[in-house]
Amino acid sequence: MSEENQLQLRRQRVFDFLAAHDIEYEVYDHPEAPTIEIAREYWRKDGSKHCKNLFFRNHKGNRHYLVVFDSEQSMAIHDLEHRLHQGKLSFASEQRMERYLGLRPGSVSPFGLINDEENHVHLFLDANLRNEQSLSFHPNDNTGTVVISQEMFQRYLAAVGNTYEYIELY
Repeated sequence: MSEENQLQLRRQRVFDFLAAHDIEYEVYDHPEAPTIEIAREYWRKDGSKHCKNLFFRNHKGNRHYLVVFDSEQSMAIHDLEHRLHQGKLSFASEQRMERYLGLRPGSVSPFGLINDEENHVHLFLDANLRNEQSLSFHPNDNTGTVVISQEMFQRYLAAVGNTYEYIELY
């Protein structure tokens, strides 16, 4: 299967999941945007909070974490280790990302949790995100942006079934 077909399937799986759970959203397409810096060029002024999504593993490699926070913030791994209380962390490999989230680097988002059928990945969300009316993420492919209201995002979290918690990250 071509790379383009795989990207379309990843994206369609997100839309199918959202539709199956009556989760409303808006989506817009743009050129490939694998980093926040590139994505900023294409973001619309839609009032949503654009999020940074980082995928980590613990020192033993038996636990994996998706950390979501405001894209305008930066976070050192050392600081994150102290805030998450999960021991030493490192970025998960591309192979782990594919295995647990079904994603490639540059397209990580909470929507990758639909591919985590064993609900292995724990989600940490910055507590400040709860105050936002809507959030923006890639639809498991970095050529689009999904805008989802806070209410619909909470519905998504309940539907996907992974453990998650809001914590103070900065």
